[in-house]
Amino acid sequence: MVDQVAFTDLCRRQLELSGVHEGESVTVLSQGDERMDYADAFLAAAQSLGAKAYHMRLPAPGASAGAWAVGASGLAANPEAVEALKRSDMLVDLVFLLFSKEQQAVQDAGTRVLSAVEPVELLARLFPTEELRERVEVGQELMRKAGSLRFTNALGTDVTYRLGRYDAITEYGYTDEPGRWDHWPSGFVFTGGDDDGVDGRIVLAPGDVLLPFNTYVQTPVEITVEHGFITDIRGTLDAQMLRSYIESFDDPRGYGMSHVGWGLNQHAQWHGLLPPAFPGGMGMEPRAVYGNVMFSIGPNNELGGPNDTPCHFDIPMRDCSLFLDDEAIVVDGDVVVPEMRPASRRS
Repeated sequence: MVDQVAFTDLCRRQLELSGVHEGESVTVLSQGDERMDYADAFLAAAQSLGAKAYHMRLPAPGASAGAWAVGASGLAANPEAVEALKRSDMLVDLVFLLFSKEQQAVQDAGTRVLSAVEPVELLARLFPTEELRERVEVGQELMRKAGSLRFTNALGTDVTYRLGRYDAITEYGYTDEPGRWDHWPSGFVFTGGDDDGVDGRIVLAPGDVLLPFNTYVQTPVEITVEHGFITDIRGTLDAQMLRSYIESFDDPRGYGMSHVGWGLNQHAQWHGLLPPAFPGGMGMEPRAVYGNVMFSIGPNNELGGPNDTPCHFDIPMRDCSLFLDDEAIVVDGDVVVPEMRPASRRS
């Protein structure tokens, strides 16, 4: 049971980090009966800061085919609702609108957007800080200067991303700039390779994570990438499930390479998906684990790219090394750039 008073205080601290102040308008977006306690907490928190608080509640979604189709929004058939959200200073998204045209339209209007769909336990334990933001922004600057990104691991991974077309994006858990989106919790930096500029071999190791399956890899999976698209997936059960999932969308763009980056949240735990620790949610914790390297498959419209397939996979990997223009950033799962290391890990 959520302690609503404590949760409301947590949401108030989040909104303070996100720059909410007296006179601003904050809209909380929910769907059906989901996360009503979240909506109540955010509304009370916004009012306590002197903001005008509103709750937009969408009807419950219809029956699902089972696959997680990103970009599908309950706002798609409701342009009036989108226009209302565009007039808000801040949108608290309890639905998860990422990759949707509707969220992009809201951001383009200058509304800052915060997604909050993870369990309260994670929101509290991985609460964002200004220090985390500073370290993530160091990574962003390094990415922006680089012309290539390469990552490797001991099993034979060696893949290179040609950079330059897409910006480097930060996620540190709050948003205080107009038009910016973030996810609470988070803590990583990423970019995308040129549409035809990703080539090499990726070998997933046991213990790497498959999202949205919310499972750990059991046996190695070998992925071949040519000119920005996966051309081969080899292995046993994990490879078969990955291939089957992509095929279920009947969309060849599901084999496209999306974003790539590394985690910087030292409070995130790799075992967080295991029972009894896993409280539910969409797996934001392994995405943010300090020193993980995560690559993604599917849409790149979040970066401004043309691929808006609903088929999306995030794969955080352990014990990798990552290089920007041949300069080591992560070595065997540890961040080696001093400015990106938390104070407790600086020698």
